[in-house]
Amino acid sequence: MIRVQGGVRLDGTVPVSGAKNAALPAVLATLLTDQPVQIANAPHLADVETALELARALGKSANWEGDRLTLSGAVSVTRAPEDVVRRMRASFLALGPLLARLGQAEVPLPGGCAIGARPVDLHLRGLAALGAEVSIEHGIVRAQGALKGAVVHLDYPSVGATEQLMLAAALAKGVTVIVNPAREPEIEDLCALLSSMGASTHWEADRLSVAGQPALGGASHRVMPDRIEAGTYLLAGALVGGEVRVANIRPQHLEALLAKLSQAGLDLARGDDWVRITREGTPCAIDVETAPYPGFPTDLQAPWIAFLTSTEGRGVVRESVFESRFAHVPELRRMGASIDLEARTAIVLGPTPLQGAAVKVPDIRAGAALLLAALAASGETALDGIALLRRGYERPVDKLRTLGASIWET
Repeated sequence: MIRVQGGVRLDGTVPVSGAKNAALPAVLATLLTDQPVQIANAPHLADVETALELARALGKSANWEGDRLTLSGAVSVTRAPEDVVRRMRASFLALGPLLARLGQAEVPLPGGCAIGARPVDLHLRGLAALGAEVSIEHGIVRAQGALKGAVVHLDYPSVGATEQLMLAAALAKGVTVIVNPAREPEIEDLCALLSSMGASTHWEADRLSVAGQPALGGASHRVMPDRIEAGTYLLAGALVGGEVRVANIRPQHLEALLAKLSQAGLDLARGDDWVRITREGTPCAIDVETAPYPGFPTDLQAPWIAFLTSTEGRGVVRESVFESRFAHVPELRRMGASIDLEARTAIVLGPTPLQGAAVKVPDIRAGAALLLAALAASGETALDGIALLRRGYERPVDKLRTLGASIWET
Protein backbone atom coordinates (compact mmCIF):
# COMPACT_ATOMS: atom_id res chain seq x y z
CA MET A 1 0.00 0.00 0.00
CA ILE A 2 1.14 3.54 -0.78
CA ARG A 3 0.19 6.39 1.54
CA VAL A 4 0.34 10.04 0.54
CA GLN A 5 -0.03 13.17 2.62
CA GLY A 6 -1.28 15.54 -0.03
CA GLY A 7 -1.11 19.26 -0.60
CA VAL A 8 2.70 19.49 -0.77
CA ARG A 9 4.18 21.59 -3.56
CA LEU A 10 6.44 19.68 -5.98
CA ASP A 11 9.82 21.07 -6.99
CA GLY A 12 12.93 19.57 -8.55
CA THR A 13 14.06 17.20 -11.28
CA VAL A 14 12.80 13.68 -11.87
CA PRO A 15 14.55 11.29 -14.31
CA VAL A 16 12.47 9.08 -16.61
CA SER A 17 13.17 5.36 -17.00
CA GLY A 18 13.24 3.30 -20.17
CA ALA A 19 9.89 2.74 -21.87
CA LYS A 20 7.95 -0.28 -20.72
CA ASN A 21 6.08 -0.42 -24.03
CA ALA A 22 9.38 -0.55 -25.92
CA ALA A 23 11.16 -2.93 -23.56
CA LEU A 24 8.49 -5.65 -23.76
CA PRO A 25 8.59 -6.18 -27.56
CA ALA A 26 12.38 -5.86 -27.39
CA VAL A 27 12.58 -8.80 -24.98
CA LEU A 28 10.33 -10.90 -27.21
CA ALA A 29 12.30 -9.90 -30.32
CA THR A 30 15.26 -11.80 -28.85
CA LEU A 31 13.31 -15.00 -29.60
CA LEU A 32 14.30 -14.41 -33.23
CA THR A 33 17.97 -15.25 -32.65
CA ASP A 34 20.23 -17.55 -30.63
CA GLN A 35 22.89 -14.86 -30.40
CA PRO A 36 23.19 -12.57 -27.36
CA VAL A 37 21.10 -9.41 -27.43
CA GLN A 38 21.79 -6.64 -24.94
CA ILE A 39 18.98 -4.26 -24.01
CA ALA A 40 20.15 -1.16 -22.14
CA ASN A 41 17.98 1.33 -20.23
CA ALA A 42 15.53 -1.47 -19.44
CA PRO A 43 13.12 -0.55 -16.61
CA HIS A 44 12.84 -2.79 -13.57
CA LEU A 45 9.10 -3.42 -13.77
CA ALA A 46 6.81 -6.33 -13.01
CA ASP A 47 5.76 -6.51 -16.67
CA VAL A 48 9.38 -6.73 -17.82
CA GLU A 49 9.95 -9.56 -15.34
CA THR A 50 6.90 -11.31 -16.80
CA ALA A 51 8.37 -10.98 -20.30
CA LEU A 52 11.66 -12.44 -19.04
CA GLU A 53 9.81 -15.31 -17.37
CA LEU A 54 8.17 -16.06 -20.72
CA ALA A 55 11.47 -15.89 -22.61
CA ARG A 56 13.09 -18.28 -20.11
CA ALA A 57 10.15 -20.68 -20.37
CA LEU A 58 10.72 -20.79 -24.13
CA GLY A 59 14.42 -21.64 -23.77
CA LYS A 60 16.25 -18.32 -23.42
CA SER A 61 18.61 -17.27 -20.65
CA ALA A 62 18.18 -13.75 -19.32
CA ASN A 63 20.30 -11.77 -16.88
CA TRP A 64 20.26 -8.28 -15.39
CA GLU A 65 23.30 -6.07 -14.85
CA GLY A 66 22.11 -2.71 -13.59
CA ASP A 67 19.61 -1.48 -16.17
CA ARG A 68 21.06 -3.74 -18.87
CA LEU A 69 19.47 -7.02 -19.91
CA THR A 70 21.29 -9.76 -21.80
CA LEU A 71 19.29 -12.53 -23.43
CA SER A 72 20.79 -15.45 -25.31
CA GLY A 73 20.25 -19.10 -26.16
CA ALA A 74 18.10 -21.13 -28.51
CA VAL A 75 14.32 -21.19 -28.47
CA SER A 76 13.33 -24.79 -27.90
CA VAL A 77 9.64 -24.71 -26.89
CA THR A 78 6.74 -23.98 -29.23
CA ARG A 79 4.02 -23.47 -26.59
CA ALA A 80 3.93 -20.43 -24.34
CA PRO A 81 2.84 -21.11 -20.74
CA GLU A 82 -0.75 -20.07 -20.16
CA ASP A 83 -0.24 -18.64 -16.67
CA VAL A 84 2.36 -16.18 -17.97
CA VAL A 85 0.49 -15.07 -21.10
CA ARG A 86 -2.72 -14.46 -19.17
CA ARG A 87 -0.86 -12.09 -16.83
CA MET A 88 0.17 -9.64 -19.53
CA ARG A 89 -1.21 -8.93 -22.97
CA ALA A 90 2.19 -8.19 -24.52
CA SER A 91 3.10 -11.85 -23.99
CA PHE A 92 0.97 -12.65 -27.03
CA LEU A 93 3.77 -11.15 -29.14
CA ALA A 94 5.63 -14.46 -28.70
CA LEU A 95 3.37 -15.96 -31.37
CA GLY A 96 5.09 -14.38 -34.38
CA PRO A 97 8.71 -15.09 -33.38
CA LEU A 98 7.94 -18.72 -32.41
CA LEU A 99 6.13 -19.29 -35.69
CA ALA A 100 8.93 -17.66 -37.70
CA ARG A 101 11.70 -19.60 -35.92
CA LEU A 102 10.13 -23.03 -35.46
CA GLY A 103 7.36 -23.20 -38.03
CA GLN A 104 4.68 -23.65 -35.39
CA ALA A 105 3.49 -22.00 -32.21
CA GLU A 106 0.82 -22.31 -29.54
CA VAL A 107 0.03 -19.23 -27.48
CA PRO A 108 -3.00 -18.75 -25.21
CA LEU A 109 -5.27 -15.79 -25.80
CA PRO A 110 -3.82 -12.91 -23.76
CA GLY A 111 -4.81 -11.27 -20.50
CA GLY A 112 -3.76 -7.93 -19.02
CA CYS A 113 -5.54 -4.84 -17.70
CA ALA A 114 -9.35 -4.78 -17.83
CA ILE A 115 -9.71 -1.71 -20.07
CA GLY A 116 -12.09 -3.14 -22.66
CA ALA A 117 -12.05 -5.55 -25.57
CA ARG A 118 -8.73 -5.72 -27.36
CA PRO A 119 -9.26 -8.46 -29.94
CA VAL A 120 -6.33 -10.19 -31.61
CA ASP A 121 -8.07 -10.66 -34.94
CA LEU A 122 -5.72 -8.19 -36.64
CA HIS A 123 -2.76 -10.25 -35.42
CA LEU A 124 -4.22 -13.49 -36.70
CA ARG A 125 -5.41 -12.18 -40.08
CA GLY A 126 -1.98 -10.66 -40.62
CA LEU A 127 -0.16 -13.91 -39.86
CA ALA A 128 -2.57 -15.78 -42.13
CA ALA A 129 -1.71 -13.33 -44.93
CA LEU A 130 1.93 -14.32 -44.44
CA GLY A 131 1.00 -17.96 -45.06
CA ALA A 132 0.27 -19.30 -41.57
CA GLU A 133 -2.54 -21.72 -40.85
CA VAL A 134 -4.21 -20.30 -37.76
CA SER A 135 -6.86 -21.79 -35.50
CA ILE A 136 -8.20 -21.23 -31.98
CA GLU A 137 -9.14 -24.20 -29.80
CA HIS A 138 -10.07 -23.97 -26.14
CA GLY A 139 -8.54 -20.52 -25.80
CA ILE A 140 -5.23 -21.52 -27.44
CA VAL A 141 -4.07 -19.95 -30.71
CA ARG A 142 -2.29 -22.49 -32.89
CA ALA A 143 -0.31 -21.39 -35.92
CA GLN A 144 1.92 -23.30 -38.32
CA GLY A 145 3.50 -22.94 -41.73
CA ALA A 146 6.39 -21.31 -43.56
CA LEU A 147 6.02 -17.54 -43.67
CA LYS A 148 6.31 -15.54 -46.90
CA GLY A 149 6.27 -11.80 -47.37
CA ALA A 150 2.95 -10.22 -48.32
CA VAL A 151 1.02 -6.97 -48.28
CA VAL A 152 -1.04 -6.74 -45.08
CA HIS A 153 -3.68 -4.03 -44.65
CA LEU A 154 -4.53 -3.17 -41.05
CA ASP A 155 -8.08 -1.87 -40.55
CA TYR A 156 -6.80 0.04 -37.51
CA PRO A 157 -3.25 1.14 -36.70
CA SER A 158 -2.92 -1.34 -33.85
CA VAL A 159 0.38 -1.20 -31.97
CA GLY A 160 0.25 -4.85 -30.99
CA ALA A 161 -0.68 -6.11 -34.47
CA THR A 162 2.03 -3.97 -36.07
CA GLU A 163 4.66 -5.36 -33.66
CA GLN A 164 3.44 -8.93 -34.16
CA LEU A 165 3.74 -8.66 -37.93
CA MET A 166 7.15 -6.96 -37.75
CA LEU A 167 8.52 -9.76 -35.59
CA ALA A 168 7.12 -12.49 -37.83
CA ALA A 169 8.18 -10.73 -41.04
CA ALA A 170 11.79 -10.37 -39.89
CA LEU A 171 12.37 -14.07 -40.67
CA ALA A 172 9.78 -14.52 -43.43
CA LYS A 173 10.88 -15.15 -46.99
CA GLY A 174 10.64 -11.94 -49.00
CA VAL A 175 9.29 -8.48 -48.17
CA THR A 176 6.27 -7.80 -45.99
CA VAL A 177 4.46 -4.48 -46.41
CA ILE A 178 2.25 -3.37 -43.52
CA VAL A 179 -0.27 -0.80 -44.74
CA ASN A 180 -1.71 1.55 -42.09
CA PRO A 181 0.76 0.53 -39.38
CA ALA A 182 0.91 2.09 -35.93
CA ARG A 183 3.31 5.06 -35.84
CA GLU A 184 4.02 5.18 -32.10
CA PRO A 185 7.64 5.90 -31.13
CA GLU A 186 7.80 2.41 -29.63
CA ILE A 187 7.29 0.99 -33.14
CA GLU A 188 10.29 2.96 -34.38
CA ASP A 189 12.25 1.69 -31.38
CA LEU A 190 11.47 -1.90 -32.39
CA CYS A 191 12.51 -1.08 -35.97
CA ALA A 192 15.87 0.12 -34.65
CA LEU A 193 16.38 -3.11 -32.69
CA LEU A 194 15.42 -5.36 -35.61
CA SER A 195 17.72 -3.39 -37.91
CA SER A 196 20.61 -3.84 -35.50
CA MET A 197 19.87 -7.59 -35.50
CA GLY A 198 20.15 -7.67 -39.30
CA ALA A 199 16.59 -7.12 -40.50
CA SER A 200 15.75 -4.39 -43.00
CA THR A 201 12.89 -1.99 -42.29
CA HIS A 202 11.70 0.97 -44.36
CA TRP A 203 9.00 3.61 -43.82
CA GLU A 204 7.12 5.15 -46.72
CA ALA A 205 4.02 7.29 -46.27
CA ASP A 206 1.33 5.00 -44.83
CA ARG A 207 3.30 1.76 -44.93
CA LEU A 208 6.14 -0.07 -43.25
CA SER A 209 8.20 -2.63 -45.16
CA VAL A 210 10.17 -5.42 -43.52
CA ALA A 211 12.58 -7.46 -45.63
CA GLY A 212 12.91 -10.89 -44.08
CA GLN A 213 16.29 -12.51 -43.51
CA PRO A 214 17.35 -16.18 -43.33
CA ALA A 215 18.67 -15.52 -39.81
CA LEU A 216 19.16 -12.66 -37.39
CA GLY A 217 22.16 -12.04 -35.17
CA GLY A 218 23.00 -10.52 -31.82
CA ALA A 219 22.80 -6.81 -31.13
CA SER A 220 23.07 -4.04 -28.57
CA HIS A 221 20.09 -1.74 -28.19
CA ARG A 222 19.11 1.11 -25.89
CA VAL A 223 15.41 1.38 -25.07
CA MET A 224 13.82 4.79 -25.64
CA PRO A 225 12.66 6.88 -22.66
CA ASP A 226 9.15 6.24 -21.37
CA ARG A 227 6.96 8.99 -22.80
CA ILE A 228 3.97 7.93 -20.66
CA GLU A 229 5.97 8.11 -17.43
CA ALA A 230 7.32 11.49 -18.57
CA GLY A 231 3.81 12.77 -19.25
CA THR A 232 2.59 11.50 -15.89
CA TYR A 233 5.22 13.46 -13.96
CA LEU A 234 4.54 16.58 -16.03
CA LEU A 235 0.86 16.24 -15.13
CA ALA A 236 1.85 15.84 -11.47
CA GLY A 237 3.48 19.25 -11.64
CA ALA A 238 0.51 20.66 -13.54
CA LEU A 239 -1.94 19.37 -10.90
CA VAL A 240 -0.09 19.95 -7.65
CA GLY A 241 1.83 23.13 -8.45
CA GLY A 242 5.46 24.11 -8.20
CA GLU A 243 8.26 23.68 -10.72
CA VAL A 244 8.94 20.17 -12.01
CA ARG A 245 11.67 19.32 -14.50
CA VAL A 246 11.31 15.94 -16.21
CA ALA A 247 14.65 14.75 -17.57
CA ASN A 248 16.09 11.97 -19.78
CA ILE A 249 13.22 12.23 -22.23
CA ARG A 250 12.49 13.00 -25.90
CA PRO A 251 10.20 16.05 -25.86
CA GLN A 252 9.15 15.44 -29.47
CA HIS A 253 7.29 12.33 -28.28
CA LEU A 254 5.08 14.51 -26.05
CA GLU A 255 3.88 17.15 -28.49
CA ALA A 256 0.16 16.37 -28.08
CA LEU A 257 0.35 16.62 -24.28
CA LEU A 258 2.57 19.70 -24.29
CA ALA A 259 0.20 21.50 -26.64
CA LYS A 260 -2.75 20.84 -24.32
CA LEU A 261 -0.81 21.90 -21.23
CA SER A 262 0.19 25.13 -22.96
CA GLN A 263 -3.43 25.79 -23.96
CA ALA A 264 -4.43 25.28 -20.32
CA GLY A 265 -2.09 28.07 -19.29
CA LEU A 266 0.85 26.14 -17.83
CA ASP A 267 4.33 27.60 -18.25
CA LEU A 268 6.56 25.20 -20.21
CA ALA A 269 10.26 25.26 -21.06
CA ARG A 270 12.14 22.55 -22.95
CA GLY A 271 15.59 21.42 -23.95
CA ASP A 272 16.94 18.55 -26.02
CA ASP A 273 16.16 15.96 -23.34
CA TRP A 274 14.01 17.71 -20.73
CA VAL A 275 10.80 19.64 -20.16
CA ARG A 276 10.07 21.93 -17.20
CA ILE A 277 6.54 22.77 -16.13
CA THR A 278 5.52 25.53 -13.74
CA ARG A 279 2.06 26.13 -12.33
CA GLU A 280 1.08 29.42 -10.80
CA GLY A 281 -2.61 30.16 -10.41
CA THR A 282 -5.50 28.11 -11.79
CA PRO A 283 -5.26 26.64 -15.32
CA CYS A 284 -8.32 26.53 -17.56
CA ALA A 285 -10.08 23.30 -18.52
CA ILE A 286 -9.10 21.92 -21.93
CA ASP A 287 -10.91 19.14 -23.82
CA VAL A 288 -9.00 16.15 -25.17
CA GLU A 289 -9.79 13.12 -27.31
CA THR A 290 -7.46 10.15 -27.26
CA ALA A 291 -6.11 8.88 -30.57
CA PRO A 292 -3.27 6.82 -32.01
CA TYR A 293 0.09 8.59 -32.14
CA PRO A 294 0.69 11.45 -32.79
CA GLY A 295 -2.66 12.11 -31.11
CA PHE A 296 -3.26 12.40 -27.38
CA PRO A 297 -2.17 9.10 -25.74
CA THR A 298 -4.86 6.90 -24.24
CA ASP A 299 -2.34 6.00 -21.52
CA LEU A 300 -2.42 9.64 -20.33
CA GLN A 301 -6.19 9.95 -20.35
CA ALA A 302 -6.59 8.98 -16.68
CA PRO A 303 -3.84 11.33 -15.38
CA TRP A 304 -5.32 14.12 -17.54
CA ILE A 305 -8.71 13.65 -15.86
CA ALA A 306 -7.00 13.93 -12.47
CA PHE A 307 -5.41 17.19 -13.65
CA LEU A 308 -8.77 18.54 -14.87
CA THR A 309 -10.15 18.40 -11.30
CA SER A 310 -7.86 21.37 -10.53
CA THR A 311 -8.76 23.49 -13.58
CA GLU A 312 -11.35 26.21 -14.06
CA GLY A 313 -14.39 25.19 -16.07
CA ARG A 314 -15.79 22.13 -17.81
CA GLY A 315 -13.34 19.70 -19.36
CA VAL A 316 -14.50 16.99 -21.75
CA VAL A 317 -12.43 13.85 -22.29
CA ARG A 318 -13.41 11.41 -25.02
CA GLU A 319 -11.80 7.97 -25.04
CA SER A 320 -11.71 6.79 -28.66
CA VAL A 321 -9.10 4.01 -28.33
CA PHE A 322 -10.63 1.72 -25.67
CA GLU A 323 -14.31 1.50 -24.85
CA SER A 324 -13.89 0.77 -21.13
CA ARG A 325 -11.16 2.91 -19.65
CA PHE A 326 -12.78 4.97 -16.92
CA ALA A 327 -12.26 2.69 -13.91
CA HIS A 328 -10.47 5.55 -12.15
CA VAL A 329 -13.56 7.78 -12.20
CA PRO A 330 -15.44 6.16 -9.26
CA GLU A 331 -12.27 6.30 -7.16
CA LEU A 332 -11.69 9.97 -8.04
CA ARG A 333 -15.29 10.68 -7.08
CA ARG A 334 -14.55 9.16 -3.67
CA MET A 335 -11.92 11.86 -3.32
CA GLY A 336 -14.39 14.62 -4.17
CA ALA A 337 -14.04 14.95 -7.94
CA SER A 338 -17.07 16.06 -9.96
CA ILE A 339 -17.08 13.79 -13.01
CA ASP A 340 -19.99 12.63 -15.16
CA LEU A 341 -19.72 9.71 -17.58
CA GLU A 342 -21.62 9.49 -20.86
CA ALA A 343 -20.69 6.39 -22.88
CA ARG A 344 -17.03 6.93 -23.83
CA THR A 345 -16.89 10.51 -22.57
CA ALA A 346 -15.98 11.96 -19.17
CA ILE A 347 -17.08 15.47 -18.22
CA VAL A 348 -15.06 17.04 -15.42
CA LEU A 349 -16.16 20.17 -13.54
CA GLY A 350 -13.52 22.10 -11.68
CA PRO A 351 -11.86 23.23 -9.72
CA THR A 352 -12.95 20.79 -7.02
CA PRO A 353 -10.88 20.38 -3.85
CA LEU A 354 -9.86 16.74 -3.48
CA GLN A 355 -9.81 15.01 -0.12
CA GLY A 356 -7.72 12.06 0.98
CA ALA A 357 -9.49 8.71 1.01
CA ALA A 358 -8.91 4.96 0.81
CA VAL A 359 -8.88 4.06 -2.89
CA LYS A 360 -8.12 0.94 -4.90
CA VAL A 361 -5.99 0.86 -8.05
CA PRO A 362 -8.02 -0.81 -10.86
CA ASP A 363 -5.37 -0.77 -13.61
CA ILE A 364 -1.91 0.64 -14.37
CA ARG A 365 -2.80 4.07 -15.76
CA ALA A 366 -5.76 4.53 -13.44
CA GLY A 367 -3.28 3.94 -10.62
CA ALA A 368 -1.17 6.83 -11.88
CA ALA A 369 -4.23 9.09 -11.91
CA LEU A 370 -5.09 8.18 -8.33
CA LEU A 371 -1.51 8.75 -7.25
CA LEU A 372 -1.57 12.23 -8.80
CA ALA A 373 -4.90 12.99 -7.14
CA ALA A 374 -3.46 11.88 -3.80
CA LEU A 375 -0.59 14.35 -4.19
CA ALA A 376 -3.10 17.20 -4.58
CA ALA A 377 -5.68 16.09 -2.01
CA SER A 378 -5.95 17.45 1.50
CA GLY A 379 -5.21 14.86 4.16
CA GLU A 380 -3.96 11.32 3.71
CA THR A 381 -4.76 8.95 0.86
CA ALA A 382 -4.16 5.20 0.99
CA LEU A 383 -3.75 3.46 -2.37
CA ASP A 384 -4.37 -0.28 -2.37
CA GLY A 385 -3.40 -2.53 -5.29
CA ILE A 386 -0.04 -0.93 -5.99
CA ALA A 387 1.24 -4.10 -7.66
CA LEU A 388 -0.63 -2.86 -10.73
CA LEU A 389 1.13 0.50 -10.50
CA ARG A 390 4.50 -1.25 -10.39
CA ARG A 391 3.72 -2.92 -13.70
CA GLY A 392 4.16 0.42 -15.45
CA TYR A 393 6.16 2.79 -13.24
CA GLU A 394 9.67 2.24 -11.90
CA ARG A 395 10.23 3.39 -8.30
CA PRO A 396 7.38 5.95 -8.25
CA VAL A 397 7.64 6.51 -4.49
CA ASP A 398 11.37 7.28 -4.63
CA LYS A 399 10.97 9.55 -7.66
CA LEU A 400 8.14 11.56 -6.13
CA ARG A 401 10.11 11.96 -2.92
CA THR A 402 12.89 13.64 -4.90
CA LEU A 403 10.28 16.27 -5.81
CA GLY A 404 9.35 16.80 -2.16
CA ALA A 405 6.19 14.67 -1.99
CA SER A 406 5.18 13.23 1.38
CA ILE A 407 4.76 9.62 0.29
CA TRP A 408 5.65 6.24 1.76
CA GLU A 409 4.87 2.53 1.52
CA THR A 410 3.36 0.37 4.25
